[in-house]
Amino acid sequence: MTLLAVTDLAAAYGRIQILNGISFAVAEREFVGILGHNGMGKTTLLKTLIGAVRATGGQVQFEGRDVTDLPAYRRARLGIGYVPQGREIFPTLSVLENLRMATAIFGAADSEVIEPVLEDFPRLKALLDRPGGALSGGEQQLLALARCLCGRPRLILLDEPTEGIQPSIIEEIVERLTMLRDRRGLTVVLVEQNLDFIRALSQRVLIIQKGRITQEVTPERLADATVVSEFIGVSA
Repeated sequence: MTLLAVTDLAAAYGRIQILNGISFAVAEREFVGILGHNGMGKTTLLKTLIGAVRATGGQVQFEGRDVTDLPAYRRARLGIGYVPQGREIFPTLSVLENLRMATAIFGAADSEVIEPVLEDFPRLKALLDRPGGALSGGEQQLLALARCLCGRPRLILLDEPTEGIQPSIIEEIVERLTMLRDRRGLTVVLVEQNLDFIRALSQRVLIIQKGRITQEVTPERLADATVVSEFIGVSA
């Protein structure tokens, strides 16, 4: 079943065109990676899918419903979650308060939403009273993921989750996301530059260049230094 369908999507910042007719589809329970040089439109694509940036053309469908013109909060209620680059947790709120912020739209008790999420992220259980800003970068990323899951998404848009975090947490994120796909049927669109991470999670990888999806490659092809250098400008 197709969960997300994007057709000829365009977006701009003022007169500066960023997305130039992007089309792709994501099936339920699929993990799709997106790779490209900096400035090619990766983050803008995710922000347009969640509704933080207005589409200037094209269409976004979620579960067969046109959501192109819906505001971000309505897309979130439909089941589209977003974990931004830099995590954007609330640094002065405790871990528990951060999680509660995500449950507000449901008015649900902690036992209904937060407790099951903590079972999926056991490292956070001992940190519930600690301010978000006091956590390590890796712990903040786990909190950002857990907070997103408290919104009960079916699809998560995940932007550069490994940026600035230690390898042990990166391995834990791979493990948690894989488990969530199997246990909850989670679907993920992943923007990432860490090649080991994107190979470990993605079933296929889309290459974005100048605001267009130009190619689809298998994760295995990212082991080819020539391919990597051409499309994202780093060595494998």
